[in-house]
Amino acid sequence: MEYNLPSELVKDLAFGVDAKDKVITGVNKLARAVKSTLGASGKCVIYEDGRGKPVITKDGVTVAESVVLYDPVENMGATLIKEAARNTVKEAGDGTTTATVLAEALIKQIDIAVANGLTIREIKDGVNETLDSVINYLNNSAIDVKGDMLKSVSAISCNNDKELGKIISDAYDKVGKNGVVLMEESPTEDTYVEVVDGAQIDCGLTSLHFVTNTDRHVSELENPLVLTVSSEIPNVRKIQGILEYVIKNNRSLLIVAPVAQQVKSALLMNKVKGNIKINIIDPPGFGPTKKDAMEDLAILTGSTVLNEELGDDLDLMKPEHLGEAEFSITDDRNTVITLEGMTDGIEGRIDELNGKLAKEKNGFIKKKLEQRLATLSGSVGIIKVGAGSKVELKEKKDRTEDAIYATKAALKEGIVSGGGIALLNASQKISTSPAGEVLLKALSSPYETILDNAGLMINLDMKEGYGCDVISGKFVNMIKEGIIDPVLVTKSALKNAVSVALTVMSADCVISNIRIPDASN
Repeated sequence: MEYNLPSELVKDLAFGVDAKDKVITGVNKLARAVKSTLGASGKCVIYEDGRGKPVITKDGVTVAESVVLYDPVENMGATLIKEAARNTVKEAGDGTTTATVLAEALIKQIDIAVANGLTIREIKDGVNETLDSVINYLNNSAIDVKGDMLKSVSAISCNNDKELGKIISDAYDKVGKNGVVLMEESPTEDTYVEVVDGAQIDCGLTSLHFVTNTDRHVSELENPLVLTVSSEIPNVRKIQGILEYVIKNNRSLLIVAPVAQQVKSALLMNKVKGNIKINIIDPPGFGPTKKDAMEDLAILTGSTVLNEELGDDLDLMKPEHLGEAEFSITDDRNTVITLEGMTDGIEGRIDELNGKLAKEKNGFIKKKLEQRLATLSGSVGIIKVGAGSKVELKEKKDRTEDAIYATKAALKEGIVSGGGIALLNASQKISTSPAGEVLLKALSSPYETILDNAGLMINLDMKEGYGCDVISGKFVNMIKEGIIDPVLVTKSALKNAVSVALTVMSADCVISNIRIPDASN
């Protein structure tokens, strides 16, 4: 059914208990759909996309985003819980389902506490104070990722898919802590990891005539000198001295610069004649990112970026301005530069970018910063995700993306006992006020949901760090068994759940748009 909205939106107002009940109903509906995916025994959800096609997923945020409720007030409740999921994804990349489960449980406990005589103000103060204590407990409980822990984090984050988890952990093992792991669709049904040894920049061949390996259709240069120029090289005379130096020392030359056509033609002629081994690529990046990308490349190769527009005189170019690499290979789309070792200044640049990344909120800029970090780190791992069908591929990509972010989070801040046990233990170890107990009572909900999804009996009376392995049904030491969660994910889910739950329960009036049915239907 379609609806027409009047030119001036007509509003419906609901107050007090009536308003809250409908909002809570919306919260519960969304949570019920999302929470079924939690844990190693979590179920799949099938939803209909905007085109009417069925989509299968176990990704909590994907399920949440697919839900739009018919009742406008109920839908507001669902939308508020979505916000908790979105914020958790933004901050930690995973934990959306946990955030949803915690928010639902906390709203329920706040409702009970209010019925028992506590005020919203008392509850807010108590919950926020207790939240700080729980966060401190999690920070103190966190341990650094060692050995097979990384593999366990990856596997758990992609719903206990050990094969996929191993691929992701192997990628991080290869690229290192500062490396970046990305995801792409595989050209086949197989899922595998490709690791680029060195720096990869998104600049391909500028002419087929630069190809040196016709079988692979690439330009390969061994031990090349690297020239980085931001402004256009208008004529050969500007780089005459550099060319003579390269030829005299029997070296190859990689030029990263915008080059006039007559210059390119002259260099190509000399390459064909065998006078010089050379390749030309355009500068990486565009717009505001171009300057940063060129500076990053200069730091990597040890070259100096020259720009006549900023006052540099290309006529004064010297061999000292050149950088060098161990190997370069350029295909139609990318150039990979292999480095013999790290040049001075790279570590400082990496620290600078990590600082910017931690503060940046814009998704696009964050992505660009991550790409620059990948370049400077010297390696990029690419998970090529393959599947037998488009439906399976979509579901697998969702899980892979979550696992990539979770693994990165684990490397960043460490891990705690998984399966909801860290939060359960926090609730058992922390003493607080009656108002703060509201939060502590909600902390067991992720663990209870995981057991419920597995069809197991719930037992909350266990030693610290012990919980139920839902695959075997045994109570085990969670960390020793590799059932672990990134502490960053757990903290982010908890903070966002608390924020949304307190906001929902503080409302006393809900104003919604009145839907007017379209008479033509």
